[in-house]
Parts: sequence; structure tokens; C-alpha cells
Amino acid sequence: MKYSYIFSLTLLLCSCGTYSTYKRPVLDADSLTTTYCRQTGPVDTAAVSAIHWQKLFSDPQLQELIQQGLASNTEVGVARLRMEAAEASLLASKLAYLPSLHLSAEGGLSKLGKGETAKTYNLGGGASWEVDIFGRLTAAKRGAAAALMASQDYRQAVETRLVATIAESYYTLSMLDEQLAIVERTRESWQKTVRALEALKRVGEQNETGVLQARANLLALEEERLNLIKSISEAENALSSVLARPCGPIARGALAAASLPEAISTGLPLHLLSNRPDVRQAEHQLAEAFYATNVARADFYPRLSLSGTIGWTNSGGGIVANPGQWLLNAIGQLTAPLFNRGATVANVKIAKARQEEAKLQFRQA
Repeated sequence: MKYSYIFSLTLLLCSCGTYSTYKRPVLDADSLTTTYCRQTGPVDTAAVSAIHWQKLFSDPQLQELIQQGLASNTEVGVARLRMEAAEASLLASKLAYLPSLHLSAEGGLSKLGKGETAKTYNLGGGASWEVDIFGRLTAAKRGAAAALMASQDYRQAVETRLVATIAESYYTLSMLDEQLAIVERTRESWQKTVRALEALKRVGEQNETGVLQARANLLALEEERLNLIKSISEAENALSSVLARPCGPIARGALAAASLPEAISTGLPLHLLSNRPDVRQAEHQLAEAFYATNVARADFYPRLSLSGTIGWTNSGGGIVANPGQWLLNAIGQLTAPLFNRGATVANVKIAKARQEEAKLQFRQA
């Protein structure tokens, strides 16, 4: 009979737990899909978001620059370290289900008045284990898993932006090179024109106005050439900063040699949403905030912990000649919160507010 009471009490306690799982909020995406399909018509599913950057950008020099950026860029390094920290946090939350073990050794000397000195020692180990009857550890583990996925998506978003920035800077430099080459050819042509006009002026077949006008055009081209050289230098320095290397020339190919896929599809809207790492990151952050609220709510419920120790001691009888004996100890503890100066309630309110904030950010994304 007593076992049935214990079983019923266990079921009652577990029913009060916080084992609820995250569910994606309902968002209205019909307008996005309708507008997209009306503007572009049917599209295939081979979207540009599914193409690896090495296939999209086939220029060997550009690929080398992108690889340098992915290896040395500071923001990518920060994203990588965040992911490592999230992995460690998830591992710790998984190991929280296991008992914690410890070893201890203690020795002491005591003397009362003129009596003899008592020598005591304790050698032993212990274990403690929190029973997750209200889902606090489960919610913490799920939140850590969501945080890890969010950090992975953040790293992918950073790498995607980095690849796009490097490619854009690379092709901008190629475009500036082409513009500079055109200006150089035009400048040489005007130099020949100025020399021809000066020769015609000397023989009386051209006036001073025509010569001055040609020289003015040549000076304007010279100014444009210097501005292009300055723009190229600034673009190279900016790209060098992205690559986390000293400023200097950037090796690049000609713009005419650039090759990109002839047909690029942007893909279906729902596929775009599922492929965008910033959208996935926002949702995983929402899931993390959801489980953080569950952890805060679980603090209202009691905590059941089991602990035990085993060791060898001679301090059991308090006698000088007390021989060492085995000492075994087992404790079950149920701790229920009564008054925590409003901290538990405040933690739940804070967690709910952060969850609503994450929900708004997900909708915005």
C-alpha cells in the first residue's frame, strides 16, 4: 500500500514539471509568397543559396583570398570561439544528469588540558545527484542545444557576409582596374591630340583656343586617373583589413576573365527563409529564451537530491586508541523554496521579457 502512495506522489510531482518543448510561433508568410510569385513567376529549386562559394566563384585568386579571410578574419574567429563555448556549455548540461563525485582526506590533532593528544583522520569519497523530477536540467540542456545551434548559424552568417564582402571588393577592384585602363588609353589619345594641335598651331592651321581646350581635357583625364588610383589603393587597404593582413596590393584577375553561372535562381521564398543563417539563428535564440523561461519556472518547485559518502575514519568514538573503521552515509534531501526575497519571481519575469524580445527579433528576421 505504501508503494502505491509513493508512486502516486511521484506522478503528481512529475505532472508539475516544465517539460514543455519549444514550438515555432505562427507567422504570416502568405503575403511574401504571393508577392514573390506574382513578380517572378515559377522558379526552380536550385537556388543560389544552395550553391557553395567555391562553385559560385571559380576565380583561383578570389578563392585564395576567401580562404585567407575565413582563416584569419577576426569576426570569424570570434564566431568560432562562441561556438566552442556553446559546445562546452552543452556538454556541461548533459553531464549534469550524472552524479558528482569527490574525494577528501582530513587529519587533525586535539588535546584537552593535560590529557593526551588525540589524532584523528578521515579518508573517503562521496557522491551527490540531483533528480530531475521537474525538468530543470532538461530545460537547461535543451536551451544549451539551442544556443549551440544559434552559434553555428551565427558563424555561418558571419562567413557568408565575409565571402560576399571579399567577392564584392575583388570585383570592385577589377572594375576599377578596367576603368583605369580605359582612362589611360583615353589619356594617351588626348596626349597625341594635344601634340598634333600644337604642331598645327605652329604652322598656322590651328588657334590657341583649340589647343587650350585639348589641354583642359587632358588635365581632366589626369585628375580622373589620380582619383581612380586613390580609389584602388583605398579598396586594397579595406580588403587587406578584412583579410587581417598588412595593407598592400591585392593580386586579381581582369574583369573580362571573370566567370559566374549564367543562370542564377533566387529560389522559393520558403526555401530562402530556411537557408538564411540569420533567420535560423533568430529562431534558435528564441528557443533558447523559451527554455531559459522553463528553467526559471522550475525554481518554484522543490529539488530532490541524493548524496552519500563512504570512507575510513578513526574519529567515530573520540578515543585516542580508537581504531579506524568504515563509515557509510546516505542522505535524501527535498528542498522547497519558500521565500527568496522576490528573486525567483523576478527571474521568471526577466526570462519572459527576454523570450518576448527574442520572439520580436525572430519576426523581424
